[in-house]
Amino acid sequence: MPALALNHRLELNMNSLRWMSCVAVAAAAAVTLATAQEKKAEKKAAEKKGLGYQTTPLIPGTKWHVHDGERPQPRIVTPGESFSHAAKAPSDAVVLFDGTDLAKWSKGGGAAPGWKVENGYMEVVGGSGSIQTRDRFADFQLHLEFATPSEVKGEGQQRGNSGVLFNGIYEVQVLDSHGNKTYPDGQCAALYGQSPPLVNASKAPGQWQSYDIIFESPRWGEDKKIAKRAAVTVIHNGVVVHHRKEYTGNTPHQRVGNYDNPHAPEVFIQLQDHGNPMRFRNIWLRMLGDYDDNAVKP
Repeated sequence: MPALALNHRLELNMNSLRWMSCVAVAAAAAVTLATAQEKKAEKKAAEKKGLGYQTTPLIPGTKWHVHDGERPQPRIVTPGESFSHAAKAPSDAVVLFDGTDLAKWSKGGGAAPGWKVENGYMEVVGGSGSIQTRDRFADFQLHLEFATPSEVKGEGQQRGNSGVLFNGIYEVQVLDSHGNKTYPDGQCAALYGQSPPLVNASKAPGQWQSYDIIFESPRWGEDKKIAKRAAVTVIHNGVVVHHRKEYTGNTPHQRVGNYDNPHAPEVFIQLQDHGNPMRFRNIWLRMLGDYDDNAVKP
């Protein structure tokens, strides 16, 4: 074979080897990138583990699933030292708990509650059941104070969990959300399973916190279709975290709420037993009424 042809063939072989080498390098780089992406995805999944769900239904009007762990965490706001803590009940208020007894509460069905009362507060006795007011109210201002356990146990939904529920179905969540991440629509002051609070204004475990809640009862028409949704304004430790926010319906776990079961505007107030030794104190309520009905009679 002529030298020129031989050199040409050798050059072709060298180019072929260079091309194969580049392909091998590119393939190795692709594998490395894929591995890095897999590790990143695994890390992200590990970070989100326990925060929430991606298999639940979408919340109407949002792109988020019920209890979605990917939903943005509300920013943290440090509240003032006190706001309405230990606030005296106004003259027209119904005092639901003054620190002495549970006479205005029951376990449901009229049974006596199993929670303990001491030192001016009531405390959940795990497993004894949730308690609710014996009376029912429509459209009101509610004040209460709560403290999550000072001895921190568990994380996420297992840490300082309770709730304030209206008629047992519209919940404002109570949770230790101080340095404790969970799915945002389940953190403290969330409308459970629907709306995270605007900000996280939680105090540290064991500290007394205040809720001032204005609850507007839902109404149904004669056709049994919802005419006015339930709505709340919530002030947590002096910070507005919901302003006349409507419930999309009741607040079940992992499901979308609805208004399929009409009820009277008058509702009971329930405090939840979730197994944690939560404390509550200074609970009172004022009826809102209508403007002209509240005027002084001549």
